[in-house]
Amino acid sequence: MDPCSFVRIIVGNLAVRFPASSSYSSAGPSVSGIHSSTVSAPDCYCKIKFKSFPRQFVSVPVMFRTEAESETRCSGNVSTVAAYFSLSKTQIEASLKKPKWSVLSVETYSRGHSDGDGASCGLASGSEKLLGRFEVSVDLKAAETKTCLPHNGWVALGSKKVGKSRNKAGSDPELHVSVRVEPDPRFVFQFDGEPECSPQVFQVQGNTKQAVFTCKFGARNSNSGDRNLIHSSSMMSELISTRSCISSMKSEKEQASKERKGWSITVHDLSGSPVAMASMVTPFVPSPGSNRVTRSSPGAWLILRPDGCTWKPWGRLEAWREAGYSDTLGYRFELFQDGIATAVSASSSVSLKNGGSFVIDVTGGTNTAASTPTTSPQGSWDLGSGSSSGSRPASRPGSGSGSDFGYLLPQHPSSSAAQNRGFVMSATVEGVGKRSKPEVEVGVTHVTCTEDAAAHVALAAAVDLSLDACRLFSHKLRKELRQQSQLGVV
Repeated sequence: MDPCSFVRIIVGNLAVRFPASSSYSSAGPSVSGIHSSTVSAPDCYCKIKFKSFPRQFVSVPVMFRTEAESETRCSGNVSTVAAYFSLSKTQIEASLKKPKWSVLSVETYSRGHSDGDGASCGLASGSEKLLGRFEVSVDLKAAETKTCLPHNGWVALGSKKVGKSRNKAGSDPELHVSVRVEPDPRFVFQFDGEPECSPQVFQVQGNTKQAVFTCKFGARNSNSGDRNLIHSSSMMSELISTRSCISSMKSEKEQASKERKGWSITVHDLSGSPVAMASMVTPFVPSPGSNRVTRSSPGAWLILRPDGCTWKPWGRLEAWREAGYSDTLGYRFELFQDGIATAVSASSSVSLKNGGSFVIDVTGGTNTAASTPTTSPQGSWDLGSGSSSGSRPASRPGSGSGSDFGYLLPQHPSSSAAQNRGFVMSATVEGVGKRSKPEVEVGVTHVTCTEDAAAHVALAAAVDLSLDACRLFSHKLRKELRQQSQLGVV
């Protein structure tokens, strides 16, 4: 099936420019065009709002305009990506019904002086001043098929007429902003049950579902088999045949109650061939003197992909329970490229009680390894012009079975750009004790074959299972996990 339609609104290149006659620029002489006054430039920030999405706050650099229009004195570098919003097809259609829902707003504030870290952005104080508001309508329907640039340039602030062109007299401060709206198609997958129940995985498009993967959950109770998973599938067969006995010794039962280990979930295509695996390689154990998994001693999963007759590591996920009374899970994800693990920026808002989302999105990042889990980045992105340079690496051959994603995909207008920055994947899961059916979204530029999609599905399963693995050790595991652990099935 084709990917689902998503649209992405990106706001960037923010800067505030004050006239040369401003009180901020008139105190003290200048050296080489840069003010040497002991009076610091105003601390400015923007509040970016769109529809019902959470407001985003970002500090912005400040410039001063001299009498010679070509000369600018600056207190910081112009930023690139400041904020972004992603909308699904359903959200796009809802916005079309009410035009006011398609309006992006950028409010600019100044403070008398900077506190140095911008930590107070969005908090009202007596010294804050609203400089002005800029609003622009975005064409979400058109952006489903082509990249649009609703605005790119300077606008005058302080005028009652929002978004008016620059004041010729130059008496108002100005805001530079680029707003870009682009297609962001994604493959969407949904488990039809909890990962520990060995569910099927469907690809979803609107109201249509199509089975594409099956999952097999298992657990083993040996201390020696974790890393063998990396070397060969034949060794996995040995693990299966030698670890099917049930141990009844009391010491082993006591040890099992103090650690959660050996879980794995294998993703198969519809022909039955394994195309990805998540294997728990570091047990989830409580830190000394507590009954919780902590950041200092996290459990870990390896995400593996088949490579001929061997399993090759693709990613590593660490998980723990945050300190204090929080029920939030912490994550750290690393991506393997040429056998080297590199940290990838991932955000998470997953709580054990309510669930949440694990997201890898590098729209504003500079980590090259994070840019694409499947290929090496070879491009660059110009937010303002809407153009990109570089070439998309050729697709690798897929497994030849099941659904081979990406072979007939049209080239996304900014596909090479997305290889460097953009949405990678998200996994949405339910809390502990709830019937969790993880939903996975993967950007099309990161899927060129079945194994690419399966690796992200396996990662989502590991995120979901980490909720149970990080439960307090004073609590019992759910029935399915206890049964599997007792059977010792891989």
